[in-house]
Amino acid sequence: MKKCLTEKLEEIAQSLKVENIASDKCGVLAGISGIALFQFYYAKFKDSSEYADIGAKNLTTCVEGLGQKFNTMTYCSGIAGLGWVLDHLEEKDFIQINNDEILSDLDHLLYKNMISDIQSDYYDFLHGALGFGVYFFKRYTRTKSMKLKERYRRYLKDLVLILKSKAERDKDGIKWKSITQIGSNEWDYNLSLSHGISSILNFLSRLNRIDEFRAEVCDLLEESTEFIKNLVSIDRTNYALLPAKISKGKHIDMDSRLAWCYGDLGVGLSIWKAGISLDNQNIKEVALEILNHAARMGCLEENIVKDAMLCHGSYGIAQIFSYMYSETGQKNFKNAATFWRTDGLAKATHGDLYGGYKMWTSRHHTNWKHDMTILNGVAGIGLSIIGYLSKDNSWTECMMIA
Repeated sequence: MKKCLTEKLEEIAQSLKVENIASDKCGVLAGISGIALFQFYYAKFKDSSEYADIGAKNLTTCVEGLGQKFNTMTYCSGIAGLGWVLDHLEEKDFIQINNDEILSDLDHLLYKNMISDIQSDYYDFLHGALGFGVYFFKRYTRTKSMKLKERYRRYLKDLVLILKSKAERDKDGIKWKSITQIGSNEWDYNLSLSHGISSILNFLSRLNRIDEFRAEVCDLLEESTEFIKNLVSIDRTNYALLPAKISKGKHIDMDSRLAWCYGDLGVGLSIWKAGISLDNQNIKEVALEILNHAARMGCLEENIVKDAMLCHGSYGIAQIFSYMYSETGQKNFKNAATFWRTDGLAKATHGDLYGGYKMWTSRHHTNWKHDMTILNGVAGIGLSIIGYLSKDNSWTECMMIA
């Protein structure tokens, strides 16, 4: 396994030995800064400055293009994600940089976007309010300025305050409706980690670990976790124990997938985070029940695992199971991670370019395309392999895993 993964990593690294990347996205998960993140981690893994130099040039391109080439604000694709990468790289001693000076001028604009999104029920982690929240939380923990720390504290509390005002409470707990498309009147209760309520649990769990925020978020975290707990199916013959979403006025559909983005894995992971943050054994046991069920699923057709990418493919699944093995020591999680990592290697069938990997772009058709990024491309696969070989998975914080 290690030999095969090392060889595959070398192939991916060669395909990502690129500067001046042709993209108008600078974000962490779908942009140039995420590719640079891989380049820095690979340089450390190889103990070579070559890829770090390339990564530094790509980051410089991002910073110099702010407000010109790069105008998207979001975490996944835009400026908030670039800021997260700069803070993470500085935190891990990959670069020496004054992020307070570089990033603080952007604060008000990013804050306005965050508030506009959350007021519109667009709390989406990848593209909406929660992504900005994740960025400001990173800034709160990393800034060296007490004045800026107070600013970020205020921003985060404003986000929590509006989340609280938007919450729907009933006997089953707290939930949030989300719009299915900006500008439309259609909505549902989305449970996913990528776009739904699980991302709120995951985010609140991080805030709850800090005394400054606990009073505001603890009840929200407990009651929103309760809502999802009450949806867990008691029928263990079901493929999934939880729905992907609950649509207005419709029967709850248990047809979910096995992936980071949607399905039981991301939900179970977020419930685990809540249980740890709240120091609640019952909540942790519910999470383990969900994740243990998912670990038994294997390569079933219902999994809809068509590619190897982090978002909805084999390496993303392996990454969550690896994390849960590190958290619990349970061998079934280690076995599941090995199964899906092996499956990821087997999916490198698309020629020599990009290590043989392509992203599957349609649920109902066989449409494939190359992608370099973390979320849907080979930078993410490369980081996952580095994490397995080096045991350093701190980068997975960008996907709310670590």
